Amino acid sequence: MIKLTEKIVQEVIQVRPRQSHKGTFGKTLIVAGNQDLGGAAIMNAQAAIYGGAGLVTVATDPVNKAALHARLPEAMVVDYHQDLSDLIAGVDVVLIGSGLGNELTILKQVLNELTDKHKVILDGSALTMMAQENLPLPQGQIILTPHQMEWQRFGQVAIADQAKEDNNWEALVAMNPEPILVLKSDQTQVYLENELYQLTVGGPYQATGGMGDTLAGIIAAFIAQFQDTNRAVLAAVYSHSAIAERLADTAYVTLPTEIAKSLPAFMKEMADQTPTL
Repeated sequence: MIKLTEKIVQEVIQVRPRQSHKGTFGKTLIVAGNQDLGGAAIMNAQAAIYGGAGLVTVATDPVNKAALHARLPEAMVVDYHQDLSDLIAGVDVVLIGSGLGNELTILKQVLNELTDKHKVILDGSALTMMAQENLPLPQGQIILTPHQMEWQRFGQVAIADQAKEDNNWEALVAMNPEPILVLKSDQTQVYLENELYQLTVGGPYQATGGMGDTLAGIIAAFIAQFQDTNRAVLAAVYSHSAIAERLADTAYVTLPTEIAKSLPAFMKEMADQTPTL
Protein backbone atom coordinates (compact mmCIF):
# COMPACT_ATOMS: atom_id res chain seq x y z
CA MET A 1 0.00 0.00 0.00
CA ILE A 2 1.34 3.42 -1.02
CA LYS A 3 0.79 6.43 1.24
CA LEU A 4 -0.86 9.31 -0.59
CA THR A 5 0.98 12.56 0.20
CA GLU A 6 1.13 16.17 -0.92
CA LYS A 7 3.88 15.29 -3.38
CA ILE A 8 1.35 13.92 -5.89
CA VAL A 9 -0.58 17.20 -5.87
CA GLN A 10 2.57 19.24 -6.45
CA GLU A 11 3.45 17.02 -9.40
CA VAL A 12 -0.03 17.07 -10.99
CA ILE A 13 -1.10 20.71 -10.62
CA GLN A 14 0.88 22.76 -13.12
CA VAL A 15 1.11 26.48 -13.77
CA ARG A 16 -1.37 27.19 -16.56
CA PRO A 17 0.03 27.97 -20.00
CA ARG A 18 -0.43 31.59 -21.07
CA GLN A 19 -1.87 30.57 -24.43
CA SER A 20 -4.98 28.75 -23.28
CA HIS A 21 -8.77 29.07 -23.24
CA LYS A 22 -11.82 27.46 -21.61
CA GLY A 23 -11.60 24.40 -23.82
CA THR A 24 -7.99 23.83 -22.76
CA PHE A 25 -9.20 22.82 -19.31
CA GLY A 26 -11.92 20.41 -20.33
CA LYS A 27 -15.65 20.30 -20.91
CA THR A 28 -17.54 18.62 -18.08
CA LEU A 29 -21.14 17.44 -17.87
CA ILE A 30 -22.69 16.81 -14.46
CA VAL A 31 -25.93 14.80 -14.38
CA ALA A 32 -27.23 15.11 -10.84
CA GLY A 33 -29.90 16.37 -8.49
CA ASN A 34 -33.51 15.22 -8.58
CA GLN A 35 -36.39 17.30 -7.21
CA ASP A 36 -35.39 16.62 -3.60
CA LEU A 37 -31.59 16.53 -3.81
CA GLY A 38 -30.62 19.60 -5.81
CA GLY A 39 -27.88 20.43 -3.33
CA ALA A 40 -25.86 17.50 -4.64
CA ALA A 41 -25.79 19.02 -8.12
CA ILE A 42 -24.81 22.41 -6.69
CA MET A 43 -21.93 20.93 -4.70
CA ASN A 44 -20.76 18.85 -7.68
CA ALA A 45 -20.73 21.93 -9.87
CA GLN A 46 -19.17 24.26 -7.31
CA ALA A 47 -16.28 21.86 -6.76
CA ALA A 48 -15.78 21.36 -10.51
CA ILE A 49 -15.78 25.09 -11.23
CA TYR A 50 -13.61 26.12 -8.29
CA GLY A 51 -11.35 23.15 -9.10
CA GLY A 52 -10.59 24.61 -12.52
CA ALA A 53 -12.77 22.78 -15.06
CA GLY A 54 -12.98 24.96 -18.16
CA LEU A 55 -16.68 24.58 -18.99
CA VAL A 56 -19.25 22.98 -16.70
CA THR A 57 -22.80 22.07 -17.70
CA VAL A 58 -25.26 20.70 -15.17
CA ALA A 59 -28.13 18.52 -16.33
CA THR A 60 -30.64 18.45 -13.48
CA ASP A 61 -34.30 18.58 -12.58
CA PRO A 62 -35.83 21.92 -13.66
CA VAL A 63 -36.69 22.82 -10.05
CA ASN A 64 -32.95 23.25 -9.40
CA LYS A 65 -32.27 25.70 -12.22
CA ALA A 66 -32.89 28.91 -10.30
CA ALA A 67 -30.76 27.85 -7.34
CA LEU A 68 -27.90 26.79 -9.59
CA HIS A 69 -27.97 30.03 -11.57
CA ALA A 70 -28.05 32.03 -8.34
CA ARG A 71 -25.24 30.11 -6.65
CA LEU A 72 -23.05 29.42 -9.69
CA PRO A 73 -23.46 31.82 -12.60
CA GLU A 74 -20.37 30.20 -14.14
CA ALA A 75 -22.29 26.96 -14.75
CA MET A 76 -24.62 26.22 -17.65
CA VAL A 77 -27.84 24.45 -16.63
CA VAL A 78 -30.16 22.22 -18.68
CA ASP A 79 -33.21 20.06 -17.99
CA TYR A 80 -32.07 16.45 -17.66
CA HIS A 81 -35.35 15.19 -19.11
CA GLN A 82 -34.35 16.40 -22.57
CA ASP A 83 -32.29 14.45 -25.10
CA LEU A 84 -28.72 14.76 -23.83
CA SER A 85 -27.00 12.90 -26.67
CA ASP A 86 -25.54 15.97 -28.43
CA LEU A 87 -24.40 17.43 -25.13
CA ILE A 88 -22.70 14.19 -24.10
CA ALA A 89 -20.97 13.91 -27.47
CA GLY A 90 -19.37 17.32 -26.97
CA VAL A 91 -17.85 16.87 -23.50
CA ASP A 92 -14.71 15.20 -22.16
CA VAL A 93 -15.88 14.28 -18.66
CA VAL A 94 -19.24 13.02 -17.40
CA LEU A 95 -20.07 12.90 -13.69
CA ILE A 96 -23.37 11.17 -13.00
CA GLY A 97 -25.25 10.00 -9.95
CA SER A 98 -25.01 12.50 -7.10
CA GLY A 99 -28.51 13.05 -5.72
CA LEU A 100 -30.05 11.41 -8.80
CA GLY A 101 -32.45 9.33 -6.72
CA ASN A 102 -34.44 6.85 -8.82
CA GLU A 103 -34.10 8.56 -12.22
CA LEU A 104 -33.37 5.28 -13.99
CA THR A 105 -34.44 6.44 -17.46
CA ILE A 106 -32.00 9.34 -17.34
CA LEU A 107 -29.21 7.12 -16.06
CA LYS A 108 -29.73 4.59 -18.86
CA GLN A 109 -29.79 7.29 -21.54
CA VAL A 110 -26.51 8.76 -20.37
CA LEU A 111 -24.76 5.40 -19.98
CA ASN A 112 -25.82 4.38 -23.47
CA GLU A 113 -24.36 7.55 -25.02
CA LEU A 114 -20.90 7.24 -23.48
CA THR A 115 -17.94 6.27 -25.64
CA ASP A 116 -14.31 5.35 -25.18
CA LYS A 117 -13.32 9.02 -25.41
CA HIS A 118 -15.16 9.89 -22.19
CA LYS A 119 -13.82 10.00 -18.67
CA VAL A 120 -16.73 8.93 -16.48
CA ILE A 121 -17.32 9.29 -12.74
CA LEU A 122 -20.09 7.08 -11.35
CA ASP A 123 -21.26 8.34 -7.98
CA GLY A 124 -24.05 7.92 -5.45
CA SER A 125 -27.43 7.00 -6.90
CA ALA A 126 -25.92 5.87 -10.19
CA LEU A 127 -24.08 3.08 -8.40
CA THR A 128 -27.17 2.10 -6.42
CA MET A 129 -29.42 1.94 -9.49
CA MET A 130 -26.80 0.08 -11.52
CA ALA A 131 -26.54 -2.51 -8.74
CA GLN A 132 -30.31 -2.87 -8.45
CA GLU A 133 -30.81 -3.21 -12.21
CA ASN A 134 -27.62 -5.21 -12.85
CA LEU A 135 -26.47 -2.68 -15.44
CA PRO A 136 -23.00 -3.14 -16.99
CA LEU A 137 -20.33 -0.50 -16.84
CA PRO A 138 -20.51 1.94 -19.76
CA GLN A 139 -17.76 2.63 -22.25
CA GLY A 140 -15.04 5.08 -21.27
CA GLN A 141 -12.42 5.47 -18.58
CA ILE A 142 -14.44 4.74 -15.45
CA ILE A 143 -13.96 6.07 -11.93
CA LEU A 144 -16.18 4.69 -9.16
CA THR A 145 -16.63 6.83 -6.02
CA PRO A 146 -18.72 4.76 -3.59
CA HIS A 147 -18.94 4.96 0.15
CA GLN A 148 -18.80 1.60 1.90
CA MET A 149 -22.51 0.77 1.66
CA GLU A 150 -22.60 1.68 -2.04
CA TRP A 151 -19.57 -0.55 -2.64
CA GLN A 152 -21.31 -3.37 -0.80
CA ARG A 153 -24.22 -3.02 -3.25
CA PHE A 154 -22.26 -2.40 -6.44
CA GLY A 155 -19.08 -4.40 -5.86
CA GLN A 156 -20.84 -7.07 -3.81
CA VAL A 157 -18.15 -6.86 -1.15
CA ALA A 158 -19.66 -6.80 2.34
CA ILE A 159 -18.56 -3.86 4.48
CA ALA A 160 -16.94 -6.25 6.95
CA ASP A 161 -14.87 -7.74 4.11
CA GLN A 162 -13.75 -4.46 2.55
CA ALA A 163 -10.81 -4.19 4.95
CA LYS A 164 -9.24 -7.08 3.04
CA GLU A 165 -7.67 -5.61 -0.08
CA ASP A 166 -7.89 -8.84 -2.08
CA ASN A 167 -11.70 -8.80 -1.87
CA ASN A 168 -11.87 -5.36 -3.46
CA TRP A 169 -9.33 -6.27 -6.14
CA GLU A 170 -11.30 -9.37 -7.07
CA ALA A 171 -14.46 -7.32 -7.53
CA LEU A 172 -12.66 -4.79 -9.73
CA VAL A 173 -10.91 -7.35 -11.92
CA ALA A 174 -14.26 -8.97 -12.62
CA MET A 175 -15.59 -5.73 -14.09
CA ASN A 176 -15.18 -4.74 -17.75
CA PRO A 177 -13.60 -2.31 -18.27
CA GLU A 178 -11.70 -2.47 -14.98
CA PRO A 179 -12.38 0.87 -13.27
CA ILE A 180 -10.51 3.09 -10.86
CA LEU A 181 -12.03 2.73 -7.39
CA VAL A 182 -12.11 5.54 -4.83
CA LEU A 183 -13.46 3.70 -1.78
CA LYS A 184 -14.56 6.37 0.67
CA SER A 185 -14.27 5.74 4.41
CA ASP A 186 -12.44 7.12 7.43
CA GLN A 187 -9.34 5.78 5.66
CA THR A 188 -10.15 6.35 1.98
CA GLN A 189 -8.32 4.09 -0.47
CA VAL A 190 -7.74 4.44 -4.20
CA TYR A 191 -7.41 1.25 -6.26
CA LEU A 192 -5.48 2.17 -9.36
CA GLU A 193 -4.43 -0.48 -11.88
CA ASN A 194 -1.98 -2.60 -9.86
CA GLU A 195 -1.42 -0.05 -7.08
CA LEU A 196 -3.30 0.71 -3.89
CA TYR A 197 -3.06 4.16 -2.33
CA GLN A 198 -4.03 5.09 1.23
CA LEU A 199 -5.09 8.62 2.14
CA THR A 200 -2.98 10.12 4.93
CA VAL A 201 -5.01 13.24 5.77
CA GLY A 202 -8.57 14.04 6.80
CA GLY A 203 -10.70 13.22 9.82
CA PRO A 204 -14.13 13.12 11.49
CA TYR A 205 -14.70 16.81 10.80
CA GLN A 206 -15.57 15.69 7.26
CA ALA A 207 -18.57 13.61 8.37
CA THR A 208 -21.08 15.99 6.79
CA GLY A 209 -23.68 15.58 4.06
CA GLY A 210 -22.36 16.61 0.65
CA MET A 211 -18.74 15.72 1.33
CA GLY A 212 -18.79 13.01 -1.36
CA ASP A 213 -20.55 15.29 -3.84
CA THR A 214 -17.74 17.80 -3.46
CA LEU A 215 -15.07 15.12 -3.84
CA ALA A 216 -16.72 13.89 -7.05
CA GLY A 217 -16.73 17.43 -8.42
CA ILE A 218 -13.04 17.90 -7.62
CA ILE A 219 -12.20 14.63 -9.36
CA ALA A 220 -14.18 15.80 -12.40
CA ALA A 221 -12.26 19.09 -12.52
CA PHE A 222 -8.86 17.45 -12.16
CA ILE A 223 -9.37 14.74 -14.78
CA ALA A 224 -10.79 17.37 -17.15
CA GLN A 225 -7.71 19.59 -17.06
CA PHE A 226 -4.76 17.33 -16.21
CA GLN A 227 -3.69 14.76 -18.79
CA ASP A 228 -2.79 11.78 -16.61
CA THR A 229 -6.17 10.59 -15.32
CA ASN A 230 -4.78 8.17 -12.77
CA ARG A 231 -2.57 10.75 -11.11
CA ALA A 232 -5.28 13.41 -11.37
CA VAL A 233 -7.64 11.20 -9.35
CA LEU A 234 -5.00 10.75 -6.67
CA ALA A 235 -4.34 14.49 -6.53
CA ALA A 236 -8.06 15.24 -6.25
CA VAL A 237 -8.58 12.77 -3.41
CA TYR A 238 -5.63 14.18 -1.49
CA SER A 239 -6.55 17.83 -2.11
CA HIS A 240 -10.11 17.33 -0.85
CA SER A 241 -9.02 16.00 2.54
CA ALA A 242 -5.91 18.18 2.85
CA ILE A 243 -8.05 21.32 2.55
CA ALA A 244 -10.52 19.89 5.08
CA GLU A 245 -7.68 19.22 7.51
CA ARG A 246 -6.49 22.82 7.21
CA LEU A 247 -9.99 24.17 7.77
CA ALA A 248 -10.33 21.95 10.85
CA ASP A 249 -7.62 23.99 12.57
CA THR A 250 -10.28 26.64 13.24
CA ALA A 251 -13.55 24.78 12.63
CA TYR A 252 -15.26 21.88 14.42
CA VAL A 253 -16.90 20.79 11.15
CA THR A 254 -15.51 21.43 7.66
CA LEU A 255 -18.37 22.15 5.28
CA PRO A 256 -18.10 20.78 1.75
CA THR A 257 -18.85 24.19 0.25
CA GLU A 258 -15.98 25.71 2.24
CA ILE A 259 -13.62 23.06 0.87
CA ALA A 260 -14.67 24.01 -2.66
CA LYS A 261 -14.17 27.72 -1.97
CA SER A 262 -10.63 27.00 -0.76
CA LEU A 263 -9.64 25.09 -3.90
CA PRO A 264 -8.29 27.98 -6.06
CA ALA A 265 -5.88 29.21 -3.36
CA PHE A 266 -4.77 25.66 -2.51
CA MET A 267 -4.16 24.83 -6.17
CA LYS A 268 -2.17 28.05 -6.65
CA GLU A 269 0.01 27.11 -3.68
CA MET A 270 0.60 23.62 -5.10
CA ALA A 271 1.32 24.91 -8.62
CA ASP A 272 3.95 27.27 -7.20
CA GLN A 273 5.68 24.23 -5.69
CA THR A 274 5.61 22.13 -8.88
CA PRO A 275 9.04 20.51 -9.30
CA THR A 276 11.10 21.79 -12.20
CA LEU A 277 11.48 19.04 -14.80
